Amino acid sequence: MTTVSRRLLPFAAVLITAVYLIPVYWMLNTSFKGAEDIFATPPDLIPLPPTIGSYASAVFSDGDIARGLLNSGIIAVGTTVVTLLVALPAAYALARLRVRFVSAFLMLFLAVQMVPSVNLALPMFVLFSGVGLVNSYVGLIIANCSLAVPLAITILRPYFLAIPEEIVEAAKIDGCNELTAFWRVAVPVSTPGIITVGAVSFLQAWGEFVFGLALAPDERFQPVTVVLAGITNAFGTKWNDLMAVSAIIALPVIVLFIFLQRYIVAGLTEGATKS
Repeated sequence: MTTVSRRLLPFAAVLITAVYLIPVYWMLNTSFKGAEDIFATPPDLIPLPPTIGSYASAVFSDGDIARGLLNSGIIAVGTTVVTLLVALPAAYALARLRVRFVSAFLMLFLAVQMVPSVNLALPMFVLFSGVGLVNSYVGLIIANCSLAVPLAITILRPYFLAIPEEIVEAAKIDGCNELTAFWRVAVPVSTPGIITVGAVSFLQAWGEFVFGLALAPDERFQPVTVVLAGITNAFGTKWNDLMAVSAIIALPVIVLFIFLQRYIVAGLTEGATKS
């Protein structure tokens, strides 16, 4: 790489970052505007004076939004817990045990991740209708796990593969069996990967829309992403209210990434190279 290229890289990085952040800034900007200022010409780059009226009316005084946020939290936490409970032993088994057709399983996991969720939602609706899982948190958690578990196994397996066999054998000599060696040795060593999988599963379920729309016709179980879509209706869109709710929905994502960015970035990059 030439010297000129090295000097231009930071500017290119700043430019690309700015392009990505413009929609986020405009979301926050609009959420602090009054309705009469949203389509002002020229547009106000800074809302003067800023107002929190949209947050007060659309977020803190709207029971539907509060219920949607609670539903999304329950679904996201449930999806994260179930994903870790299923993916951890599955990834360990595929990495350390003599399991036949490992390559076929991994190819299947990759194929599942490529299927659009809208193609899975309708068959799930038919299946879940037969067993009473439509309009339930359990049904939505299972639906989200159908995409989160294959991705989690794909990320975690390289971590378990990277654990030296000598460490596991030493644990067995000290009295561990396969299960306790997995729990006491493999899981602690793979902490960055586990944090990465937990964060990715939570964020995936938090922002999920299609399953919530198809599998929860009853608004009592709808996640906030579906409730958000209801703000746009035939009587017009209150853009400042819409942006205020969107900002609140994005807040957990931003906070989670700020606190866990070191683990997420390291987990994804290390997982990609350890296999």
